Amino acid sequence: MVKLTMIARVTDGLPLAEGLDDGRDQKDADFYKQQAKLLFKNLSKGQHEASRMSIETGPYFFHYIIEGRVCYLTMCDRSYPKKLAFQYLEDLKNEFERVNGNQIETAARPYAFIKFDTFIQKTKKLYLDTRTQRNLAKLNDELYEVHQIMTRNVQEVLGVGEKLDQVSEMSSRLTSDTRIYADKAKDLNRQALIRKYAPVAIVIGVVLMLFWVKNKIW
Repeated sequence: MVKLTMIARVTDGLPLAEGLDDGRDQKDADFYKQQAKLLFKNLSKGQHEASRMSIETGPYFFHYIIEGRVCYLTMCDRSYPKKLAFQYLEDLKNEFERVNGNQIETAARPYAFIKFDTFIQKTKKLYLDTRTQRNLAKLNDELYEVHQIMTRNVQEVLGVGEKLDQVSEMSSRLTSDTRIYADKAKDLNRQALIRKYAPVAIVIGVVLMLFWVKNKIW
C-alpha cells in the first residue's frame, strides 16, 4: 500500500507537491517524511547513483524515479509489489510533466504545485488494491521490468550517525510545514467556493433588498 508520495526538484531539493492525506493513520509519519526530505537534499548534491532506486527504511521501502530534474518518490509497505510502485510513479511523472512541465524551473516556493494533490489521490486509489484486473495486468506486463533497479538501505544512502540524527532533530519542523500546506489547500477550496457562489448571493441580496423597499413604499 502506498503510504507517502512526494515530488521535489532535484537541483535544490525544493518540495513541489505532496499527497495531503499521507501519514494520517501512520505511526512516525513525520519521521519518514523528514527522511524523504533528507534524500532530496542528498540528491540535490549529486549524491545519487541511478535514476531509479528502492531504499529500505524500517518496515517500508522508498521508491523513486528521477526525470527532467524532478524526483518522484513514494513510500510503500514492504509487501507492496515493486512493479506497481514504479508504475504509480510513472503515472505521476507523466501527468506532472504535462501539466506543470514549463513551470518547474521557475518555482520559487515550497509546494508551489499544491493542486497536484488531487491527481495524486485519484491515482493512488487506482493502485490501492493489487488484485484488480487493471493492476494484475500491470504486474504481468513483461515489457516493464524492475529487477535491475538497485535496492539500498537508508543508512547507506543518508549515512549513519549525524545525518540520521538530523531526522529526529528536524522532524518537529515538518509538523508546522504540513499544517501550513494543509491550510493553503483549505484556503484554495474556500476561495473557489466564494468565486462560485458569491454572484448568486449578491443577486439574492439585491432581490431581497428590492422586495423590502417595495414593502416599505406600499
